[in-house]
This record gives sequence, structure tokens and C-alpha cells, in this order.
Amino acid sequence: MATTTNSEGKKKSTQQNGSNGERENGAMQSSQLMKLFENGLKDIYWAEKALIKALPKMIKKATSQELIEALEHHLSETEGQIERVEKVFGILNKKAVAKKCDAMEGLLKEGEGIMEECEDGSMMDAGIIAAGQKIEHYEIASYGTLRAFAETLGMDDVAQLLEETLEEEKLADEKLTEVALSAVNVEAAAEEN
Repeated sequence: MATTTNSEGKKKSTQQNGSNGERENGAMQSSQLMKLFENGLKDIYWAEKALIKALPKMIKKATSQELIEALEHHLSETEGQIERVEKVFGILNKKAVAKKCDAMEGLLKEGEGIMEECEDGSMMDAGIIAAGQKIEHYEIASYGTLRAFAETLGMDDVAQLLEETLEEEKLADEKLTEVALSAVNVEAAAEEN
């Protein structure tokens, strides 16, 4: 415990860890932010593994060749993203453990519901894109938060790995928008009930 004096001359106590107030590695490993980071990492690990199972179903239902190619490309990327998350666990000297992600489970269930309700063709493709973009936005938020936590915790190598995945998720979202606007949405709008 160190004692400092504020602008009014009153003494107050502050907690310091390590030399010069810097956190030692042990203190960082047990910090509240580190716990949030590890929980978030377990959550996104589960989410990515669940997405690996869901993407082939979307690919099978899609009819637009451009959409099929975008989904196949993202399936391949997702496999690499899982490997990156596992690498982060390794850097932390932790076993790669998945914790059920309620948000991803809900988004995937919603996507399944959309595919059940949509007719094959452009309507199905538009529904798949809508569901896919909700998933991408969730992943963008998750990886952005995890990257910010890693930066705050001084884990630059981890932050870089998470940034790579974050950029892939942003590009996947942009690609789905491009596919939707180039033809799918127009075709779905033109189809009669």
C-alpha cells in the first residue's frame, strides 16, 4: 500500500503491484479483466466451433453461386480462426476450453428458423445473408472487445492474433453485403408470393 496526497492535501491510500506501480505477471493473470478476457475467449471458441457445424447447412441451402462461394470461403477462414483462438490459449498457458455461448446459440437457432420459413431460391439466399450478418456482427463485437482487453493487459502478440480474426470477420460481413446488394435482395424483392 502506498500513500499519496491529493490536491486538497488529504492523504489517500493506493494499491500498487510490482515495482513502480506496474503489475507483475502473476497479478495480471488473476486480474478481473484477465478473467473477463478468458471467459470471452472460451465463449468465442464455442461460437466458432458451433459455426463450423452451421455453415455447411447454409451452403447446402444457398442457391446463389456468389453466396455459396462467400460461405465456403468463410468456412475455411473459420477453421483458421479456431486455430488462432487455440494459439491464444497456448500463449496464456491454458488448455483450450469452450464455454457455451448463449448468444451464438440463439443466432444459429434464429438462422435455422429463417431457413425453415423461407422458400428456396432468392428468398432463402436473402434469409441466409440476414442470419449470416447477424452472426458476423456478433463476432466483430466479440473479437473487438477481446482485442481491446488484450491490449490493456499488455498482451500485444495476443492482440495481433485477435486483430487478424477481427479483420476477417469485417471482410466476411462486407462480402455478404456485396452479395445481397448485387443481386440477391433485388431478385427476392421481385419474386411474387
